[in-house]
Amino acid sequence: MTDYHSQIRTEAARLAALAGDLSVPVPTCPGWTIAELITHVGQTHRWAAHVLRDRVQERIWSRQVPSGLAEGRSGDAAWLTAGAEELLKVLRDTDPATRVWTWGPDGRASWWPRRMLFELVVHRADAELALGADPEIPAGTAVDGVEEFLHNLPSATWVTRSLAELGVEGATIHLHASDADGEWTITQGPAGKIEWARGHAKGDAAVQGPVSDLLLLLYGRRSPDALTVYGDRALLERWLPAAAF
Repeated sequence: MTDYHSQIRTEAARLAALAGDLSVPVPTCPGWTIAELITHVGQTHRWAAHVLRDRVQERIWSRQVPSGLAEGRSGDAAWLTAGAEELLKVLRDTDPATRVWTWGPDGRASWWPRRMLFELVVHRADAELALGADPEIPAGTAVDGVEEFLHNLPSATWVTRSLAELGVEGATIHLHASDADGEWTITQGPAGKIEWARGHAKGDAAVQGPVSDLLLLLYGRRSPDALTVYGDRALLERWLPAAAF
């Protein structure tokens, strides 16, 4: 069983360590600075902790949960770390089988640790890219991240609406990790929903590269130009922006 708790603590510490100059713009999150990135992640942790602690059963927005910040103030490294520790305590205290609201498909507390890990991984990468560093994501974590993204994508209604507008039902995209045991084929289904399967296959478009880059590609943090693309590149370049969440 994956130890998401320790990975969350590690990733939160890595992100906190990047929260020096909070005024640095974050190009992969247009309009944000590091301060706004930190505030978003810390607020997301408090939101998840609230959902789990209060056994919330209906959609609640993160802005509805108290942040502990004064009006108009942004979070900093200490505030981020405190929120991550609060989240970890609630995760430890909550039975994974507990029924709670999720925006993903599972509807149980067990959905949240994995989602919170990859919220941190991707936003830590945002901060590193903003500071001129090349993000490093362990291959095993990135493989899990690709599958977490694909698992949740059909439930992301704000994304499936965009995918439906592409008019590419039946199109396939194949992802092939060059440095790990990871291959996936995504099939665009009706109403914007996708299906996916592990294993080798031929897609209308295919992308090959390090699995960490494949993960960042799905999240719109890497350009296809950074990887090897085969087949229908135009399909890929239309599908990726519509699918990113």
